[in-house]
Amino acid sequence: MTLKFLATAVVLALAAAGCQQIPSEMSVAEYCGNANNVNKDVCKVNVEIDGQKRALAETNMSLSQARQVADAAMSKANSAQSAADAAMATATAAKAQNINCVTSTVQRSKTGACAPGYKLLSCTQTRYTFKAGAPSILREISDNGCRYQDKVLEMQVRCCTVGEPPTATEATATPVPPQPTAPKQPTPAT
Repeated sequence: MTLKFLATAVVLALAAAGCQQIPSEMSVAEYCGNANNVNKDVCKVNVEIDGQKRALAETNMSLSQARQVADAAMSKANSAQSAADAAMATATAAKAQNINCVTSTVQRSKTGACAPGYKLLSCTQTRYTFKAGAPSILREISDNGCRYQDKVLEMQVRCCTVGEPPTATEATATPVPPQPTAPKQPTPAT
């Protein structure tokens, strides 16, 4: 009895699925030409063929191929929406945090540094002399500070921290001394 019941259920399920399938031999233009199908998603999808944007309903694709295109587009749209929702949640969480930033202007130096408890966000040369000819090359950047190749006329160092800002003391206000690198000596020609 159970075997008969299962066989009947399978046959009915297959029959129902067969009724719901889209006729694969019909073209999209024929399917979307029917007034009852105009608002179906397969009739609303646009595709780009040879650089031209066209509605799927204007192509000679079979309906099963168009359904695959529409399903792929829908899955990509859903994936993009979930990524956007995750990014929005991350941005909202970041906005809720207390971020404190300090921008300091350093003049006539090769290095710029952050006070303890802060991390470097940016280091920008804002002025240079015409004698130098151009902005200096940024040689090193880390969480604590930055170093240019040559002494710059002026730079702005932006440092940030999450949470309450650390209290400034005399010890935290001192800049980090530059750590020069030894120049390379040319090898003598033999």
